[in-house]
Formats: sequence, structure tokens, C-alpha cells
Amino acid sequence: MLKLLLATFFASCLTTTHAQSSKPNIIYIYADDLGYGELGAYGQTKIKTPNLDRMAKEGMRFTQHYSSAPVCAPSRCMLMTGKHPGHSYIRGNYEMGGFDDDKEGGQMPLHEGAYTVARMLKERGYQTALVGKWGMGMTGTTGSPLKHGFDYYYGYLDQKQAHNFYPTHLWENDKWDSLDNHFINVHQPIKDTLHATDADFNYYKGNEYAPAKMTEKALGFIDNNKNKPFYLYLPYTLPHLSLQAPDEYIKKYIGLFDEQPYYGQKGYAATRYPRSTYAAMISFLDDQVGIILDKIKKLGLDENTIIMFSSDNGATFSAGVDSKFFNSVAGLRGLKMDLYEGGISVPFIARWPGKIAPNTTSSHVSVQYDIMPTLAALTGNPVQNLDGISLLPTLMGQNKVQKNHEFLYFEYPENGGQLAVRIGNWKGIKRNVRKDPSAQWELFNMTTDRFEKNNVASAHPEIIKEMTTIAQREHLHPHVLDWEFIDPKIKKAQ
Repeated sequence: MLKLLLATFFASCLTTTHAQSSKPNIIYIYADDLGYGELGAYGQTKIKTPNLDRMAKEGMRFTQHYSSAPVCAPSRCMLMTGKHPGHSYIRGNYEMGGFDDDKEGGQMPLHEGAYTVARMLKERGYQTALVGKWGMGMTGTTGSPLKHGFDYYYGYLDQKQAHNFYPTHLWENDKWDSLDNHFINVHQPIKDTLHATDADFNYYKGNEYAPAKMTEKALGFIDNNKNKPFYLYLPYTLPHLSLQAPDEYIKKYIGLFDEQPYYGQKGYAATRYPRSTYAAMISFLDDQVGIILDKIKKLGLDENTIIMFSSDNGATFSAGVDSKFFNSVAGLRGLKMDLYEGGISVPFIARWPGKIAPNTTSSHVSVQYDIMPTLAALTGNPVQNLDGISLLPTLMGQNKVQKNHEFLYFEYPENGGQLAVRIGNWKGIKRNVRKDPSAQWELFNMTTDRFEKNNVASAHPEIIKEMTTIAQREHLHPHVLDWEFIDPKIKKAQ
């Protein structure tokens, strides 16, 4: 009888251990304003990204993956909640407070009770952490990450604070964490540009580089949870402006590019070497990805950890960043804040040794609000009332059973008010809708014209009609009137 009880006990332990280990660890790394063409794996030739290129060779690279919006806060909300822009609670960068420490106010807080990826995975037995930029509410509001399924968080809560890579503080579980940096007004330009000195440029440098602190905290979380399933959301602030990077990274590029000093005249920190600094920021980001990859391998977690990498929107357009020089969006039309391809087409790489076939490429049309249903399918039962579709069949090489979107829907209330719909290989876009609700659609064939140069709307009225119907049906009234640019009845009521 005793032998039977012991055998049953050990069998139970083995079953429990197997159940725990069968839940894969999940790491989602999110770049900030990284363009579609800024990685070597996506055609970049001037900036070195060996770790992300290795990740692509060891995993799957997507060529038609979209961010959910062309700017920070809404992209992050839709990634976290699986909702498209017509249904999302946050649809624009609704800024609160100011840039100074004593005016830190963050963005529109995510509403309490929102069902997020972190909440879902916590319910399924995961330890959850956010390390990086949040952008959906400050401590003391309904938007604190601790109220949205995260057991732990560290980083920037306010996107405006994240304009400075050497801040006086970051936040750790709703508590101020002081860094060894003096206060830097990154939006203060160098006034005497004719006599600018090293001291003028050094004003924008500090001692503790925020992305390095993020990696330190991410490694700590991995170490503390290596024996149980964990979810790590790692939204780095690189390479978003300001142009700031450690000197040793900038020096790797100085002399390789023809460049002139940027004095901060268009906002954000001045730098003597703007092109070298921008390249250095991306290379620093690449190194952080390499550190995470190596840590997972060293701990023996490689085959039980899926790691994904993407960006919140396309490359930026100002303040010393030379997107044309670097071909940041691989020739696509538009940049950040545009619903043209350059504003929302982003890199997406997924790696999972033994599960995701190495060195593979997928042209499956997907979007970041697909990530939540993908992780739901990966870890248990599907979640209802999401706008995304699970990418798990594609990731597992089961293309025959992969469901396709009937359409992708985008709306963006800023930069004039824009709409976009993709149906199969057709993509339509409407601009300046806030000023002109009857603005005409542009239509492009993504198979033959991904650079969106040839508007064929007049030849396909039936497709335009279908897109108009989708836009009217998918748009729900936002809770912020400033975001309502589509429904004329609501606009009249304002």
C-alpha cells in the first residue's frame, strides 16, 4: 500500500512539473519608432544589428506585419488589449501634464478593468512583468501597470519623460527610483550655434542610461522566475528621440557618415553627431536583445521560451533623424503619424527553437492586435471579443489552417484624421478627414504597388464602397471627443 501511495505521489509530482514546464515563457520586445528597414534582416546596410539578424535566422521574419496605430500610446493599448483602432479605449497620444519632473502627468490612463495580455496570462499561472515604457497612465491613476495584470514593472510611465534617456528617475512598482543623472531639459536648444562647445553638447549626457537599467531589471526578473512560467513585456524606448546614446556606441560610427551637428533647433536633445548617434541607439538596442537571448540560453530556457520582437510604429521624421539617409522605411511611403505603409509597417521576428522553423519568412498579413489572441491560443483557451486572429498556425508552420483577416481597420484622429482599410491585397486610405469628412479614398494594390504610388480608386468603386461600409461599421464612438473625427453627428454636438 505504501509503495502504491509513493508511486502515485511521484507520478503526481512529475505530472505537475510537466504541466508547469509545458507552459512556454513569453518575452515580447517592443522597439520605439524603429522603421521597417532599420534592421539588417530587413535590408539595412549602414546600421549594424547582428543580434536581431541572428534572431531572424533562428526564427521567423514577417514581411507584412502592421502596428495597430502610427504613434506610441494607441499602439501600446491595442497590443495589450487585442482591439483595433475603431474599438480601442486609447486612440491617440492624449498628453497630460508637462515635461518637468514636477509636472509629470503621463497620457490618458487605461481604464480600470481593461482585459490585457498581462491579466490574461496572470490568470493562466504566469508571473508577469513590464520593463520599459508604458504610456497608459501614471501611478495613482487607473492606468498603473499594477492594476492591469503586471506583478512587477520598471521604467517610464510618461512618454514625455521618455524623451530623455538620462532621466532623474524611473518608476518601480509605483515608487520613484532615483538615477544618478542631473535634470536635463532635452527640449532646450543650444542658442549660440556658431560657438557651440563640447560642454554645450555634454549637457545632454548623464551617468545612468535608462535602457541599460531596463536590461538590468529584465535580467533580474528572468532570474527570479526561471523555475516558473513568466511573461516579460519589454518595451524599450530606443530609438525614439532624443538622440542620446553612450559615447562608446557613438564612437563606433563616427567617421563612417558625412554629418553636421544638430543643435536642438527642432526640439529634442542636441548632438554633435546625429547620424552616428541614431545608428548607435539602434545598435545599443540590438545588443540588449542579444543579452536577453544569451541569458535565456544560459539558463537552459531556450526551447521553452518564445521571444518576439517588433516596433510600435514607423520611423520618425524630425529633430536630427535622417530617415532618407538610412532608408529607414525601406522605400515605403510615409513615416510615423501616417497610415501609409511607412507609418505602420514594422519588423516582426519570432523565435522559439524546436517550435518555430529557423530562417523562415512569412508574408502573412498580420497586425499587432493579433498578438493577444495568439498568446491566448498558445497558453489555453481563446478569448472572446477580440479583433485579432491568432498567428499560432503560421508560427508553427501550419499555414493551411491559418485564418486570414477579412479586413484590417485603422483610424487615427491626429495628423488631420486618417482612415485605412486593407482587404486582401487592396489597401485604401483617407486623409484630412477631420477637415473634410467627404475626403476621397486612395486605393493601392499591395501586390504590385506597396510603395503606394499609383492610386487606382477611380477604377474600383466597388472596393471603395466596401471599405466605406467597413469604416462606418467598425468605428465606435471614442470616450474622448477630441478623438471623434468620423461621425458628423458627434462633431456637431461638440
